[in-house]
Amino acid sequence: MMESGVPICNTCGETMGVDSNGEVFVACHECNFSMCKSCLDYEIKEGRKVCLRCGAPFGEDLKVADHAEMEVSGNHSTMAAHLNNVQHVGIHTRHISNVSTVDSEANDESGNPIWKNRVESWKDKKIKKKNSTLKATKESQVPPEQLMEEMQATEAGQPLSKIVPIPSSKLTPYRIVIIMRLIILSLFFHYRVTNPVDSAYPLWFTSIICEIWFAFSWVLDQFPKWSPINRDTFIERLSQRFEREGEPSELAAVDFFVSTVDPLKEPPLITANTVLSILAVDYPVDKVSCYVSDDGAAMLSFESLVETADFARKWVPFCKKYAIEPRAPEFYFSQKIDYLKDKVQPSFVKERRAMKRDYEEYKVRVNALVAKAQKTPDEGWTMEDGTAWPGNNTRDHPGMIQVFLGHSGAHDIEGNELPRLVYVSREKRPGYQHHKKAGAENALVRVSAVLTNAPFILNLDCDHYVNNSKAVREAMCFLMDPQVGRDVCYVQFPQRFDGIDRSDRYANRNTVFFDVNMKGLDGIQGPVYVGTGCVFNRQALYGYGPPSLPSLPKEAASSSCSWCGCCSCCCPSKKAPKDVTEVYRDSKRDDLNAAIFNLREIDNYDEHERSLLISQLSFEKTFGLSSVFIESTLMENGGIAESANPSTLIKEAIHVISCGYEEKTEWGKEIGWIYGSVTEDILTGFKMHCRGWRSIYCMPLRPAFKGSAPINLSDRLHQVLRWALGSVEIFLSRHCPLWYGFGGGRLKWLQRMAYINTIVYPFTSLPLIAYCSLPAICLLTGKFIIPTLSNIASIWFLGLFLSIITTSVLELRWSGVSIEDWWRNEQFWVIGGVSAHLFAVFQGFLKMLAGLDTNFTVTSKSADDAEFGELYIIKWTTLLIPPTTLLIVNMVGVVAGFSDALNKGYEAWGPLFGKVFFAFWVILHLYPFLKGLMGRQNRTPTIVVLWSVLLASVFSLVWVKINPFVANADSSNTVQTCISIDC
Repeated sequence: MMESGVPICNTCGETMGVDSNGEVFVACHECNFSMCKSCLDYEIKEGRKVCLRCGAPFGEDLKVADHAEMEVSGNHSTMAAHLNNVQHVGIHTRHISNVSTVDSEANDESGNPIWKNRVESWKDKKIKKKNSTLKATKESQVPPEQLMEEMQATEAGQPLSKIVPIPSSKLTPYRIVIIMRLIILSLFFHYRVTNPVDSAYPLWFTSIICEIWFAFSWVLDQFPKWSPINRDTFIERLSQRFEREGEPSELAAVDFFVSTVDPLKEPPLITANTVLSILAVDYPVDKVSCYVSDDGAAMLSFESLVETADFARKWVPFCKKYAIEPRAPEFYFSQKIDYLKDKVQPSFVKERRAMKRDYEEYKVRVNALVAKAQKTPDEGWTMEDGTAWPGNNTRDHPGMIQVFLGHSGAHDIEGNELPRLVYVSREKRPGYQHHKKAGAENALVRVSAVLTNAPFILNLDCDHYVNNSKAVREAMCFLMDPQVGRDVCYVQFPQRFDGIDRSDRYANRNTVFFDVNMKGLDGIQGPVYVGTGCVFNRQALYGYGPPSLPSLPKEAASSSCSWCGCCSCCCPSKKAPKDVTEVYRDSKRDDLNAAIFNLREIDNYDEHERSLLISQLSFEKTFGLSSVFIESTLMENGGIAESANPSTLIKEAIHVISCGYEEKTEWGKEIGWIYGSVTEDILTGFKMHCRGWRSIYCMPLRPAFKGSAPINLSDRLHQVLRWALGSVEIFLSRHCPLWYGFGGGRLKWLQRMAYINTIVYPFTSLPLIAYCSLPAICLLTGKFIIPTLSNIASIWFLGLFLSIITTSVLELRWSGVSIEDWWRNEQFWVIGGVSAHLFAVFQGFLKMLAGLDTNFTVTSKSADDAEFGELYIIKWTTLLIPPTTLLIVNMVGVVAGFSDALNKGYEAWGPLFGKVFFAFWVILHLYPFLKGLMGRQNRTPTIVVLWSVLLASVFSLVWVKINPFVANADSSNTVQTCISIDC
């Protein structure tokens, strides 16, 4: 609050406001004690008419000032009225400090602030002893109840979170080793470039190119982890500030988004557990709304949601009564723990058994629906009333919305209100581009804005349930903190998974990414958006910039625009803005590429002027043709638009999810989830960071959300292929971090480096597959990529290996990641690099050059009855061929190398060591792939073996026969030697 230039009341912590003369309100003119008008009135009402600090009387002109100030308070143009209006919004006051400071300070004739002069004069008085005496007197006179209230007010004004930096004893050595490794890399490459291997020049040149790319990738990955941090939250303080006893909760409302497509591949029971965990979350029920997007318009999804809403009437009160964790019934009842621990209620055992029986019956009903849906009737599905299901044609159907629970819906079995539950299936028509998940999420943004319009949005995949019932409160500790949350676009939680084998063979947990890379990004501008488990600021999704935007350089303002980064041909040059309000307004205009104005100023217009201003600035071109939705975008604190008619809200919601609503608007371009990539999450977060927003990484002790992961090899590779293809698409688009977003200068360089790493990593597959082939080529041809090492060269090689090991060890030390998790990550980096990433690069270029799009099937979330049974399933896919070929070729090379050494004698064993070392490096990294390929009973698809053996055999025979790495001079010398012997 102090950033606005207005003092803070020492009693309640609120802004002081101004008096009738436009000056900052002063209670005591002797010591300038900061006390607001409300607190002063309370003190006088209680009979205390002397200053709490210096003991001087408050003065006789208080009544006159009081009367004059009451008259002025009716004028909304004054600063006091503006501050009061903002403070009484209640749930979301993060923009208070951005009020212009021009009118917030009262100046004397010389232009100096009067209140500052009074503070300075007060400091010269020697009244320390008197103050201490008065303080003791005050404490003796004030009742204990009032002291308790004052203590609570002080605690409520404390920050809701804090940054916990990594200890310097762990971070400093880590940074030193990074610099040392960079120096050693430079010396290593100097040696490698200046010492070519003439006898195998193509091999040497290929290895140099690969090693340079690996070093470049390491720099992109390493330096964004330069300043990692941890964070702690204070949920108790959040409750003290926004949930006072006997008063309505002032916590911000949250709209939950759950997206699903095919209920036969994403089982309804898993989606239902996610929905139930949301409805039972530890948060005020009137502040929670759950929207389920059924993008497949399946009647199975609708019917299962009907059953879920009915079961929620029993499940939600049970969870809240006994503080159940987790609040997804399937995962709660499957826990192998003593459920009687810490449960002192005698009725708990009885109610738990009854609830488990109810859940088993609920599962039977849902599974019966699934069995019925296995075969679609020829005439299509019909509803209970006999009418045809509108979504029988999944590619041509109207929009559907059904509200199951909520304020006017069914209550739980104890008569309490339940959170709102809404089923949404957007309209689908031939000839329209629907943009898959990103389009479905944008439809949910508009529907929720019309029906509930919560200021924050939390999106989850259908298989990610709420594991920590206080997860929303954890996020609110950042988003509702006036000092921290005003520039935060989203709070990202790490992804945690159930049902993964103990050794995590295919690195499904992604521990290194979530516990190392994301912590590093949190210390810069914030973590990237990973698609699920993220709480958004709705205003950031609307394309607005943050309230406190960094000032643009004068050169950039005059010669280029933050929108396109070009000359002033598209944006006319302007003079430097004079105040914060103009900077904020101009930045919004740049970000939306439209006339977007300061939201705080529009409140000063009446309804007629307001409608004219909206029409004049063409909001329809940005947000679409829905006046209700447009008005909702102007409500920073959420809530239903004043012009909305409750009886027509559903009709308006149907309108905003129609196929043609996004035509000629900024949806998917600058607003909502961004289109143009199958990894819309990375692109959406990147656009927000380019506008100047920052994000926060929240890692509570109990994981906030848990999900399911495809643990068998084929599904895992297809998942990685999808991510890699999305990165390639971003690289080939206009949003590539290599050239996008330089105009505004709001994206920090280390953050840009991290985003570049997220879109170029698939291209590492090309040098990686070449480097994994080099050991086999060397063993088959008898050549090597490194010449005979000198003493100094041995030092560089040894130093490089030691620096790699030391960097990894120190990274594991400050992050807490285990060695096993790190090694699994390294192994799957090679497995994914030589398979999924390679295919993604080629498919990305095919899509760009030839327009060939790739359709992906949704990964199956169901598992076999046996524990980890899915781990051993092998499904045919072409992704299996390249790594299998590399394995066979390197094994053949090792056999050929040892055979050659046995034939040549003792002197051949020395050079063989280096070649075999690199071959074993490849085999060890591909070992989880080999183990998964063989399956539980060596059930490898025959076609995989045939193709791999064929390619490996042809490859080996060609290289041995042609041997192109043997210089011509060598063959001529051999011929001459033979001739001389014959002579």
